[in-house]
Amino acid sequence: MTGGSGGSGGSGGLLICAPLRVEAQALRRGLRGLPDGGESVRLVRTGYGPARSAAAATSIAASDCAMVAVGGVAGGLTDDVEVGDIVVADEVTDTGSASAKTTRLPSAPLLAGELRRAGLRVHVGPLATVHKLARASAHAELAQAGVIAVDMESATLLAGVGDRPAAVVRAISDTPAHPLVSPHTVSGGIAALKSLRLAAPVLARWAAAAGGRQVLLASPRSFCAGVERAIEIVELALERYGSPVYVRKQIVHNTSVVASLEQRGAVFVDELSEVPDGATVVFSAHGVSPEVRQEAARRGLDTVDATCPLVAKVHAEARRFAGDGYLVALIGHGGHEEVEGTLGEAPGSTALIETAADVAKLQPADPGKVAYLMQTTLAADEAAGMVDAILDRFPAAKGPGSDDICYATTNRQRAVRAIAAQSDVVLVAGSANSSNSLRLVETAQRAGTSAYLVDSAQDIELGWLAGTRTVGVAAGASAPPAMVGQIVDALSGLGQVESREVVVATESVQFGLPRELRQ
Repeated sequence: MTGGSGGSGGSGGLLICAPLRVEAQALRRGLRGLPDGGESVRLVRTGYGPARSAAAATSIAASDCAMVAVGGVAGGLTDDVEVGDIVVADEVTDTGSASAKTTRLPSAPLLAGELRRAGLRVHVGPLATVHKLARASAHAELAQAGVIAVDMESATLLAGVGDRPAAVVRAISDTPAHPLVSPHTVSGGIAALKSLRLAAPVLARWAAAAGGRQVLLASPRSFCAGVERAIEIVELALERYGSPVYVRKQIVHNTSVVASLEQRGAVFVDELSEVPDGATVVFSAHGVSPEVRQEAARRGLDTVDATCPLVAKVHAEARRFAGDGYLVALIGHGGHEEVEGTLGEAPGSTALIETAADVAKLQPADPGKVAYLMQTTLAADEAAGMVDAILDRFPAAKGPGSDDICYATTNRQRAVRAIAAQSDVVLVAGSANSSNSLRLVETAQRAGTSAYLVDSAQDIELGWLAGTRTVGVAAGASAPPAMVGQIVDALSGLGQVESREVVVATESVQFGLPRELRQ
């Protein structure tokens, strides 16, 4: 390496490699804001270009550092990458070698999320290392292959890292619209170097989170039978009727599922008034009120009902109890689509119960004719507390013939309790509007374990992982299984991961398709 430009850092710890002096200076300024002034981080200037990087790689291989980050500037190749943006490489390809070796960097989503939270504009994607400055046409070919940025050192430096955690963070100094004048003057470099300085503390947080871990996978997790059915219904409707197919509300509460179906031609709307006359509309898995069904019929809409059969069961119970003269106490969360649909079955005979205070406000015409039902995605202990409050006040109150809380919700909560007892932190894959996913977070927290809801690996804050050695991973019933795989893969970029399934139940439930799609 061509000389240190800061912190002794002692043995082990993070080694940051910066090819150019100005890059090293920017990173060092950023590290000075750390509590120890950056002294725990070793920062070295490795030199410009592949030849000096190869020599530095030999030194890296012999180093006792625990993890390596490459920081510097790069050239952006795509139209959406601008000067001053940060590129976090999820893979780096050495285009100058005969084998075009590619190195994966799995922790890129974790770094990218942290950098965005630091206020930086960030892109995640492939980076290419070239061995000489290339013409614009060569860069265009790389961009067409999916590469978003190019440099002259990263792949060569990574050759010395071995199996240690590694990261590449590059600030964009030039783009096709703003070309580089000279690598040494870093044209456009003021914005790039400022971003590099702001990125330096994040690299230190990445290093603090690094280390080997055991990952406990809650099982069952991810899609339940009702969610699988609902997604399949939209897919089949698109095949049968063609695009667009309208869906009232989100088919299930998950952003990636909705985005995937939108790409295939589904159009999600909040109300039927947004659906053109005569169009095909799918009712979401959460169910709808009779009023919505009547409006659809009145407008001649071609409807497909994706209501989960377990939700439909609660609707039927509400109608039955109300028809028999009962006041129905519906335990649930106001504003949730499932609750709104159930309340609509018998609005004059149904009261929403969210707290014990709501129980105290109930005024049934006949105290002997009170019934209670539940939103299917509640936490079991939360619902049990409300049932106790109802029975304390109305001992003769009747409940559903079988549990309203669905089997999938119960099983996933049991699985979370099992992993929470053994974990330093629990990560639950799911979207913020997913009731069952939120209940899983609360279940882990009630067990005394820190727990967080994440919609993707980029939502994981590095501070949650610092000092942890056992991480529990669960997923709500509306979260795709791939989300769990992406989280585990990202964790593997911080160090060796040993995964273990914690199984509390095996699910074999399947639901049939609605008659509209069986024909």
